[in-house]
Formats: sequence, structure tokens, C-alpha cells
Amino acid sequence: MAKINPNYQKLSAGYLFPEIARRTSQFTNANPNINVMRLGIGDTTEPIVPSVLKGLHQGVDNLGNAESYSGYGPSEGIPSLREAIADYYSEYNANIDSSEIFVSDGAKSDSANIQGIFSSDCVVAVQDPAYPVYVDSNVIAGRTGLADENGYKGLVYMPCREDNSFFPDLPEEKVDLIYICSPNNPTGAVATKEQLSKFVNYAREHKAIILFDSAYASFITDPDLPRSIYEIEGAHECAIELNSFSKTAGFTGVRLAWTIVPKACVAEDTEPGTLHSLWTRRQNTFFNGASNIVQEGGVAILSKEGRAETEEQVAFYLENASIINHGLQSKGITTYGGGNAPYVWLKTPNNLSSWEFFDKLLNECHVVGTPGSGFGPAGEGFFRLSAFGHRENVEAAVSSIAENLVI
Repeated sequence: MAKINPNYQKLSAGYLFPEIARRTSQFTNANPNINVMRLGIGDTTEPIVPSVLKGLHQGVDNLGNAESYSGYGPSEGIPSLREAIADYYSEYNANIDSSEIFVSDGAKSDSANIQGIFSSDCVVAVQDPAYPVYVDSNVIAGRTGLADENGYKGLVYMPCREDNSFFPDLPEEKVDLIYICSPNNPTGAVATKEQLSKFVNYAREHKAIILFDSAYASFITDPDLPRSIYEIEGAHECAIELNSFSKTAGFTGVRLAWTIVPKACVAEDTEPGTLHSLWTRRQNTFFNGASNIVQEGGVAILSKEGRAETEEQVAFYLENASIINHGLQSKGITTYGGGNAPYVWLKTPNNLSSWEFFDKLLNECHVVGTPGSGFGPAGEGFFRLSAFGHRENVEAAVSSIAENLVI
């Protein structure tokens, strides 16, 4: 008799975006003549830049004749792209060998799949609030108990609060897997080298592994802030990094990312090279590699022309974040993030809950955002707005908040 994986029934956070959609739909059905402005989802809106389009077209053209046609490629990614990514990291003294880079179709899927090479009894620590896939994938893997108002039993939450500048303290107990996202989704906070060094030292001491999500690294404008955990001494021994072209180049729907598993990286019961071999085996068993066409686009992104054009687009989104920040602050609302990240994290006024503020913002201003409580217990009382959007829509949303929000 076939039975389902009972851990799926533990999931509680999956209600967030369906609930946002339900409440928004309910409002639009009752108010069909009102235009709802959406600053909630972290999806890019601006067209892919010309040099990257050229690369994608080249990928298509390569399939049109026998001399350049390619079928199955290496599951780890085409050599030219892996080498270009390695060269990119060398600019930040985060030296990585191209053989340690695994190209994929998304950082989200990689961040869910990577935990599969570790033991089911590993103790997991996550930043709180956190991107839901970190938590949900470990719930499904059976590493947690049931959830209550404080989160999942068995999961170690590392609170990110105003008083620690939204970067967590070290776990008080021994943990095995540590999820860190910088720039952080949803708070927009960026870890300093000193903060990351403390976690690297902890991980090396306890033979723990840091799973470092740097998908928003291209938004860091402060040269003193690290774009990769491999800028930290010793990180090659204890950290796996995930990154993506989704937000850098508008590839949210195109899909292209990479994960770095250094050969020096070791778990408690492994030798150097074991984790690298396990991830190689996992990818070759379950994955046939990213699209050949899309990988040519990735090479174009990292070209000189592609870098210049995509950096200009990233700057556009950061200008959106600045517009949001200034508009909210002029209204007397406390905000964080946005300077080196595409998300603005605001403190809900008058001690409103995250969902109470969602309803207030929708009804009074016709603006949709994301309740902070949906990202974890420490997100209660906060709210995320996204800088991804057309300029006129962002400006209209901010103007509506400034004119109509009653505080």
C-alpha cells in the first residue's frame, strides 16, 4: 500500500503567498474599479538587457546546425560558464576553482536539495526571519517536529532583531547545518566580514556546515561588505555557497544559478573532497544540467558588456528601494534594508501585527506587500516591500502610502 511522506503534513508556512493572493482577490472582487499596486513579490520586471539577449540567441542558433549542436552537456555546467563564474569570484579574492562550481536551474531548488547530502539527524539553525525554503525543505526531510507559534520543534531559530541589526548571534548549542542569507531576504540586512568570521570560526570548531545564500550579492554597493563568504578566511573548509542570475539579470523565469562546494569543505565525518563528491553524485543522479541555451546567456551576463548592462539594471532597482525608503520614512515609518538589497523591511506602526498592517495597507492605500510573520516568528511586527517593479508603479504606490495611510 502506497503511503505519503507524513512530513509534508507538518508544513505550515505554505499558507503565506496563497493567503496574500486570497485577500488581494477578495479585495479586487469587491472593488473592481480600484487598481491594486503590488510591492510584495520578489520578481524582476525590467527586460533582459541586449547583450544577454544576444547570448541567448547565440545559444539557440548553436542548436541550428550540426557543427555547433549540443545534446546532453555536463551536469555540472558548461566549462566556459564555470570558468567565467570562477573569474568573477577572483575579483573579490574569494578564490574558487571552476571544478567546484555546479551550474543549476535555480538557487531555490539548490538550497532545498543541498540538505539531502547530509544526515537526517543533523541539527539545523536558520536565521529568523528566513526565506521559507530553508525551513520547509528540512521539515520535509524529517528534521523537525510540529510547528507552533514559536516555529518548528527541533529547529534552532537565530532571531534577527533591531537590537542585533538583523544579523543573528551564534547558536548557544551545537548545531550542524547553518543557513545564512546575505543580503538577507526578507530584511535586506547585509552581513559584515566580522559577523561572518564569527560564524566561520564556530563552524570550523564544531565541524558544522554553513549554507550561504548570496543570491542578492550583486546589490551590494558598499565595498567593505563581503559579496561571498569565501572572502572570509577559513570559509572554504566549512561553507557551501549558493548564488543565482535571477535578480542580477532578470532570469527569474529563465532559470540559471550555481552552487559552490569547495573540495576543502568537510563535515564531522568526512575527509576533504567527500562533500564535493556527494554533490557531484547527487546532481548526476537527479539532474541533467541547466539548459544549453540559457548557459550561453549566463556567459554573456559575465562578459564585460553584460556586466555593465546588468549592473545598470541592478542600480535601477536600488533606486526603487531608495524611493520606497524615503517615502515611508517621510511618513514616520521606521525602515531597514534597501541600501544594499532590493527589499525594504519596515516596522509596522502602532504595534500592528504583520497581517493587520497588510489589510490596512491594502484597504487604505491599495498596495500589496508581504507580512513579516510569514518568514518566521521574529518577523512578526514587520513587513517586506519589494523594489522590483516599474518605476511609475513604485512611485504611484509610495505616493498612495504617503497620501492615504492613516497612522
